[in-house]
Amino acid sequence: MQTKDKAPLDKRAIKVKNDLISEDHLNDITLFFKTMGDNTRLNILIALNHNEFCVGDLTYILGLSQSAISHALKTLRSQKLVKTRRDGKTIYYSLDVDHVTSILDLAIIHLFEKHS
Repeated sequence: MQTKDKAPLDKRAIKVKNDLISEDHLNDITLFFKTMGDNTRLNILIALNHNEFCVGDLTYILGLSQSAISHALKTLRSQKLVKTRRDGKTIYYSLDVDHVTSILDLAIIHLFEKHS
């Protein structure tokens, strides 16, 4: 339910309202956080934050099936969070963009500050 616009009490509210992002971009951000909100996908991102790995290595690290890892990697690739590099028959996965590392690091810092 949308309310009629009233004059704001604080004039800064006008700037904030004008600076809000579009619904399409908001949906993209929501999808990004939903993607990172899955334990398997988040653990893969944390592992890839340390080094690039193949599916077999990620299976060993996370103790999950190859199918579960592959399914999670497909989602991460579709969201452009993970990229691939082929070396012969082996495909290695790594984080696609540096800001994913920053987001993971900030989340971990936040968690440890919260529990200190």
